[in-house]
Amino acid sequence: MDAKEYIYGVENEKPLDRMVSNGGFCSIFRSITVIGDSLANGTFESYKEDGSRRFHEFPEYSWPAHIARSTGSMVQNFSRGGMSAKEYIESYADKMCYWDKCKLTQAYIIALGANDIASDVPLGSTKDVCMEDCTKNAPTIAGFYAQIIQRIKALQPRAKIFLVSMPQGDEPKDEERKAFRDILECYTKMFNRTYLIDLFPYAPINDAKYKDLFRLGHLTPAGYVFTARMIESYIDYIIRHNQKDFNQIAFIGTDLQYAPEEEY
Repeated sequence: MDAKEYIYGVENEKPLDRMVSNGGFCSIFRSITVIGDSLANGTFESYKEDGSRRFHEFPEYSWPAHIARSTGSMVQNFSRGGMSAKEYIESYADKMCYWDKCKLTQAYIIALGANDIASDVPLGSTKDVCMEDCTKNAPTIAGFYAQIIQRIKALQPRAKIFLVSMPQGDEPKDEERKAFRDILECYTKMFNRTYLIDLFPYAPINDAKYKDLFRLGHLTPAGYVFTARMIESYIDYIIRHNQKDFNQIAFIGTDLQYAPEEEY
């Protein structure tokens, strides 16, 4: 590996052009929280003799667990099968005490969307966000999702927040995935210290060949490893291309600073 190319990038480098296997610069975060659904919580499916399907959560196989092992960082996994932004805001996070100050971390990865767009909750738009009071956000997917960002920022203002878009598939839902992705991109401009892990254009398309390799309803064990590599490689890419944004990571959660962060 050419060290200069790794640090400074190569001309026209795109996310996931360079896959890391040890966390790369994602390792600068010593504490990370993941907010997601079954695909973030290591869910596997099994079938009984009568053909009925069952779901089993194996957090040790989840991609957040693989990121924890590869980076050596503490990774909290606040994910559960079936989770949506609406449920997370309206009940789940409070029930699990996930807003407690003792659970605050340096970085947050929000990997929701699949259950949201499959629900009867309207997608909405960025116009549904009240920047002054998140409790006044409209009851749409866009409004509930923004509330998660806003609640995090109120508690840990200097935390870095990574929003994960869904990869393309071979089903007709791609149009909805694209619309959801576009809202996430807008949030990176509305909220500071917020970045998009944009799997929609850059991850492998979840077509029949991909599913044969990495899906068994949900993901296979190898599929969870591959997802972890994509997430940490994308974060590594973001950091390498925005180095000054991440110089003061160690000070998150403290009153320490080298210089006002706005200068960076």
